[in-house]
Amino acid sequence: MTGLESLTTLGARQSRSISAENPDGSRGGGGRAVDGTGAQAAERLGRGWKVAPAVRIDAGATAVLADIAGPAIIRHIWMTCDRSRWNTLILRAEWDGEGSPSIEVPLGDFFANGSPETALVTSEPIAVLVGGGMNSYWPMPFRERARITIENRGDTVHQFFFQIDYTLEDVPAATPYLHAQWRRSETIPGAIHTILDGVEGEGHYVGTVFDWTTAFDGWWGEGEVRFFLDGDGEYPTVCGTGVEDYVGGAWCFEMTPGAGYQTYSSAYLGFHQALDRRFAMYRWHIPDPIRFHSSLKVDVQALGWGHDDRYIQLVDDTLATVALWYQREPHAPFPVLDAG
Repeated sequence: MTGLESLTTLGARQSRSISAENPDGSRGGGGRAVDGTGAQAAERLGRGWKVAPAVRIDAGATAVLADIAGPAIIRHIWMTCDRSRWNTLILRAEWDGEGSPSIEVPLGDFFANGSPETALVTSEPIAVLVGGGMNSYWPMPFRERARITIENRGDTVHQFFFQIDYTLEDVPAATPYLHAQWRRSETIPGAIHTILDGVEGEGHYVGTVFDWTTAFDGWWGEGEVRFFLDGDGEYPTVCGTGVEDYVGGAWCFEMTPGAGYQTYSSAYLGFHQALDRRFAMYRWHIPDPIRFHSSLKVDVQALGWGHDDRYIQLVDDTLATVALWYQREPHAPFPVLDAG
C-alpha cells in the first residue's frame, strides 16, 4: 500500500533517516556532530545547531552516502549541490551486496535534468523544485543491505546536501528491486538509440527520461519508442507512434501550429525543457508498467520530418536516456558508464 491510503494503516515499520547530520540513521543519532561543514556558522551555538548540514566530496573521490542494513524500503531521497556539478556526479545504488550497481546514473539525469540549466519537474516520483532541490519518491526496497554512493568526476564539491528517508520493515522474497541505467549516443547508428538492452528475468519497466539534442533544423520527434518483450525478434510487441506522443503530447508540442514549443510537467508525463535544440522529456509507467517475464529491450528511433514531407533519419543527434525498471535480482551487468 502506498500514497495517501497508507496513512490509515499502522504497523511495525520504523522510520529512519540518513543525512550529514545523522550519517548512519541511528535512533537519536541526529544533530550530534561537533565538526562539519557548518561548524564556523554554528560556533556561537555549538553542538546540535546545524554543525554538519552537508558533506564535502573531493575531486575523484567516491562518497558513501548511506550503508543501510535491511530489510527496509527507501521512501524519499532529497539532494542538492551547485547546479554546475549535477552531471559530473554519478549516483549509484547497490542492493544486498550484489557487487555491481542496480542504479548507475549521472545525478542530474536521474532527476530528469541532464542539461546545463535547471528544469523544474512536478511529477509523482520525481520533483525538482525552485533552488535546485531534487526529490525522488521511487520506492527502493531491499532485504539485506543498501549502499548508496556519489562518485565525483569533476572538481571538489564543497557542500553536498542530502537526506535519505526509509522505513525498517519486512520485504517479501518476491519483491522486485529498482534499477536505473543511463545510456548516451553521441551519434545514433542507423538512427536507433538503445534505451535499455540485456535485461534478463522477470519485472516491469516503469520510466524513461530523455535529454535530446538535435542537429536537425526541423521537427525531430517522429521516432517510435519500442519495447521488445520476452524474446521478440525484429519487431516489438509494444510500439508507440512518436516521441511526443510517448510523453503524452502531440503535434510537435505546439498549442497551435507555428506557435512554438509549449513545455509541461505532469504526474506521469513531461516535456519540461526546450532550450534551442535541446529538449528534456519523461514518461513514468506507473499506472501502466510494461511487464516482461524473461527479457526486455527498449529503443527509440531518431526520426524527423523532412522538408520534402518525408521522414528523415537523424543520425547526427545526441541522445541521453535513463531507463527505470523493477526486477528480481540478480541483474545483468551494465555497460561502462561514459559520462562526466
